[in-house]
Amino acid sequence: MSLRKLIISAGIGFISIVALSAAAKAESTLQIVQKRGYLTCGSNEATLGFGLPNSKGYWEGLDIDTCRAMAVAIFADKDAARFVPLSGAKRMTALAAGEVDYLPRTTIGTLQRDANGANFIPTNSYGYDGFMVRKSLGVAKVQDMAGASVCVQSGSTTEVTVSDISRALGLDLKLTLFEAPIAAREAFFADRCDALIAGDSFLASVRANQAPNPDDYIIFPANDIINASRPAVRHGDDQWFDIAKWSFLAMVRAEEMGVTQSNVDEMLKSQDPNIRRFLGVEPGNGAALGLDEKFAYNIVKQLGNYAEMFDRNLGSKSKLKLSRGYNALVKDGGLMQSDPFN
Repeated sequence: MSLRKLIISAGIGFISIVALSAAAKAESTLQIVQKRGYLTCGSNEATLGFGLPNSKGYWEGLDIDTCRAMAVAIFADKDAARFVPLSGAKRMTALAAGEVDYLPRTTIGTLQRDANGANFIPTNSYGYDGFMVRKSLGVAKVQDMAGASVCVQSGSTTEVTVSDISRALGLDLKLTLFEAPIAAREAFFADRCDALIAGDSFLASVRANQAPNPDDYIIFPANDIINASRPAVRHGDDQWFDIAKWSFLAMVRAEEMGVTQSNVDEMLKSQDPNIRRFLGVEPGNGAALGLDEKFAYNIVKQLGNYAEMFDRNLGSKSKLKLSRGYNALVKDGGLMQSDPFN
């Protein structure tokens, strides 16, 4: 081999060694979060049932509990989480920039968002885009809305929905855009728009919590499409994606198997191999994720199963009193289900 080729070969080898060494030293997201001591999650700015501090400043909601489940999986502590309120326009940018570790804030998984750096875990709530209008307008369906003005959050899928509906049906809808969802809601109740568009559960939350008189308003579907709100993580760390996915599915799987916050300790004595694996009595699942073997047990013990989470935030034990609908388990006629824990 010539001296020149030897030098080039040695140089390539040195570069490869340096690259491998740098990769070996790079910390995973899990290691970074563990070192910091808490998880940071993007949240809604103020939406009852999904993300809102209570009177004592303690964050509550379906999306909040989705974040807390991941904190429990990592730290065995539902309060090892911090929340960063994000508008619809800023949520994906904040995730991509590393301002948050996890984005359980209600976000529809779309091709463009996926292709531009977000990995979406399974759905944590299903619903549909809807319009809320004052009953006094005499409008009860989309076809009646010709020429109406609509308050809409910029950067949201509802902005696309209302534009598509207007074009498809020739309604000439007038969009009034707001970066912050709170601003869109306030403008609607100040009569600056004829209608407010958002997810149906969000509209129910807004009507219950912000309307001067909730009975003065009706909500109806914008189209016949079912939306899937899905938490997201950044591209590039498969372990982190897996932890986010399985920490949420632990609550769904618990409901499927009849494991609740009140009976989870008794269930540790079960002879059912599926329950034993799920609760970490038979090891393997925790190690596969780089977590404690009892991560699923800890989640159910601290937060309950999916039904319990839904009921206290959106359902029968909440101010909203929403039915499960699409969010019921598949075996109960809904769309919610878990992959097996084996």
